[in-house]
Amino acid sequence: MENREHEKELLMKVLITGNLPEEVLALIQKEHEIVFHPENRPLDRNRLLAMVADREGLLCMITDRVDVALMKEASGLRMIANFGVGFDNIDVGAASDRGILVSNTPDVLTDATADLTLTLMLAVARRVLEGDRMTRAGEFRFWAPMHFLGQEVSGKTLGIIGLGRIGRAVARRAKGFHMEILYHSRRRLGSVHEKDLGVTYCELDKLLARSDFVSMHVPLTSVTHHLIGREELAMMRSSAYLINTSRGPVVDEEALLVALRDGVIAGAGLDVYEHEPDLTPGLAGLQNVLLLPHVGSATIETRTNMGLRAARNLMAGLRGERPPDCLNWGKPQ
Repeated sequence: MENREHEKELLMKVLITGNLPEEVLALIQKEHEIVFHPENRPLDRNRLLAMVADREGLLCMITDRVDVALMKEASGLRMIANFGVGFDNIDVGAASDRGILVSNTPDVLTDATADLTLTLMLAVARRVLEGDRMTRAGEFRFWAPMHFLGQEVSGKTLGIIGLGRIGRAVARRAKGFHMEILYHSRRRLGSVHEKDLGVTYCELDKLLARSDFVSMHVPLTSVTHHLIGREELAMMRSSAYLINTSRGPVVDEEALLVALRDGVIAGAGLDVYEHEPDLTPGLAGLQNVLLLPHVGSATIETRTNMGLRAARNLMAGLRGERPPDCLNWGKPQ
């Protein structure tokens, strides 16, 4: 009887705002009572506020705005586990003030996002999407030596902005294409690590001027917001491509639209957008930009591992333990 009472005391109420793999749900259900959003679309804001009101745990998606208003509704909230490495959707300071732990899911999406970065580079340089559309439309009628030319990736210069986990993974892949790799980052690597990775540090303006491909891998902060704008795009080669798989607002999308339209740069490959999911008017009509629906981590393996990692963070926090990926441990509690 005492054991049953103890188990009952440990049982807490958890809201999961996305449709996650069954093994993730089953793991959390071992210790807690769950309610989850079963649809493959963001949870409506009003429903989110209503559903979170009596919850101690929240496993949220990057599309959920977890702000002061939500925390006031959920007065008993103890743990917020974000399903994603970025956490600009959560007011971490407000959570800390209320004694709520917050975690994210780093590491597990590194390879998938790095793979997609190379996919965008190759696809935009070789005009893959344009070729697919032309072929489907029945317009492929002949082969000619100067028809439908793109640019090679092998042997070109890649500029990586932000050399964190994903940036380093992109660099390792780019070595396979015999690319010269420049990087600009808040913290410079030591010379031994630079040599091992095969990268050369550059100030941002020099990186932009020298690179055939510029790939963004920075978090979204007040410093990185519009890190690439009109002036930075003007520094790039007219034959260069901009790739962004990080956060949409690190690029001034209106300035990018103008640069693509006017031939300031050759093209772009985007997986994220400044006003996601909305696009800057006119962007979708351009032929020299490849647009993907934020699928950087969208592999079966990665999304499952993200869910399991978020679940383990959540469960640790609800036990009163430090979550492995806690963002605010030791802050005001």
